[in-house]
Amino acid sequence: MDAAERRALIDRYADGPRVIDEALARITPAELDAREAPGEWSPREVIHHLADSEMTSAIRLRLLLASDEPLIAGYDQEAFARCLHYDRPIDTAREAFRAARATTSELLDRITDADWARAGTHTESGRYGAEDWLRIYAAHAHAHADQIRRARTTITTPPPPPG
Repeated sequence: MDAAERRALIDRYADGPRVIDEALARITPAELDAREAPGEWSPREVIHHLADSEMTSAIRLRLLLASDEPLIAGYDQEAFARCLHYDRPIDTAREAFRAARATTSELLDRITDADWARAGTHTESGRYGAEDWLRIYAAHAHAHADQIRRARTTITTPPPPPG
């Protein structure tokens, strides 16, 4: 990955909270719990997933930068959704997502070429480096913002009464 591609991915990563805020703008209670299809996550569940995923990803990057050949543990995101009460209000999850993104974005701006070359082993996918991390998480919030928008379209709002 060259420096220009890396910069574009860092910028996309930093833009994640904005795209999530945009996808949630003026969301109704019905839209917050809508699903684009059976078995898909609702926007509420997506926000809790983003908070959990972002906190996990922040630790993963720090392990890659501060440990020699770290073991990066996978986790069952469906188990998180089932066991961590994803039916909660979303405000604190949104703040956790934003805060983890902000502090990690500051870190990304300081990583050296030698840091970008560091790698460990992911328990599910094998070799896992800082650039792999960036490719995954630069796209993550944007993909979920699209998911939120699709779920919201499943709710039909009745037209206002005449007159």
